[in-house]
Amino acid sequence: MNILIVDDHPLFRSALTQAVRQALPEAQLHETASVAGLHEILDQQPEPDLVLLDLNLPDASGFSALVHLRAAYPALPVIVVSAHEESSIMQRALAHGALAYIPKSAPPQHINDAIQAVLAGETWLPDPQLNQHISNHPDPRASHEADLAARLQSLTPQQFRVLMMLAEGLLNKQIAYTLNVSEATIKAHVTAIFRKMDVQNRTQAVLALGALNLEPAKL
Repeated sequence: MNILIVDDHPLFRSALTQAVRQALPEAQLHETASVAGLHEILDQQPEPDLVLLDLNLPDASGFSALVHLRAAYPALPVIVVSAHEESSIMQRALAHGALAYIPKSAPPQHINDAIQAVLAGETWLPDPQLNQHISNHPDPRASHEADLAARLQSLTPQQFRVLMMLAEGLLNKQIAYTLNVSEATIKAHVTAIFRKMDVQNRTQAVLALGALNLEPAKL
């Protein structure tokens, strides 16, 4: 069993690692603090059996990392581990391909329960009644996010990295320096991103990402 943990908070990442080791003592664990680190591991190593993914990562925007990860690796099971405990966010996470959602306030036993459920091919939420609540109270943003999710899924991993850097406000030359490529390469990526995202400029691309934010937004 090969498990990848993605969380930018060192203390919680350590605690989560310990909890996973207790649930699966024989598992091989890998850790990273960013989406860039996630893709680097996936590029260089065999695909893991499971990913535990935080939503609040420095180089992601809301559900963007989850959406793109599920598109690039559709067979890879993902468990979201997040400080957000709203049922609407849990619903949206499952709608974007997560198989389980663990609030960071949950006891360690929930981590074991979620992992065992996902490895058995099931979905898992911290409260069984949440499934009924989600069914009765669908989040209105779900349909608004579906089109954006499809567009994000068409981006290559490198284009996704560039888009996240655009969202941070970095210039082409700064992105080129960070990724160790030419500025002309970044310009080509940006052009492809605009085409795939169906936008005309950086501002529109960043605004489109707003639909995947975790905070409540006006529709």
